[in-house]
Amino acid sequence: MSAEAEGTGRESASAKPEPDIGTQDPAGASRARGGPRRTTRRLHLFTRDTARPEGGGRAAPGDAPAPARQWPMLAVLSVVGTGLLTTALDAFRVGLLLVGAALIGGAVLRWLLPRVGMLAVRSRFTDIITYGTLGGAIVLLALMAQPKPWLEIPFLDDALHFTIRNS
Repeated sequence: MSAEAEGTGRESASAKPEPDIGTQDPAGASRARGGPRRTTRRLHLFTRDTARPEGGGRAAPGDAPAPARQWPMLAVLSVVGTGLLTTALDAFRVGLLLVGAALIGGAVLRWLLPRVGMLAVRSRFTDIITYGTLGGAIVLLALMAQPKPWLEIPFLDDALHFTIRNS
């Protein structure tokens, strides 16, 4: 008697569930069975399923080890970690500049590379705007931090003094 017949909980290779409507497996088996072919990520007016998250793709071939497949995310996280460690060691301005530069680097990677693995969270446009804006804001605030700011913007200083005086 086979393991499947004994009820060990294993499914046979021929008992794979069919994909949901609107999805396509990479080998094109759904087309061979007469299923719908999905050529775009645009969803129908009334969806019956959800789109595959964009971040599920790999940045390297599937036979590469896991860290190599997610190198863009690991690169950004390693620079952020270095920045946080630098900040913890009392070089706050340099550490925050590293954190901001890592986010700006993530935006550049998201813009230039077709597949960035888990660095892709939302649409490409939204990721680029989010990473770039947050990174730019962190860099700007790190440069303007007191004492002895490396960058002085007079109208921001005036706006701060105006809000404090009139509160």
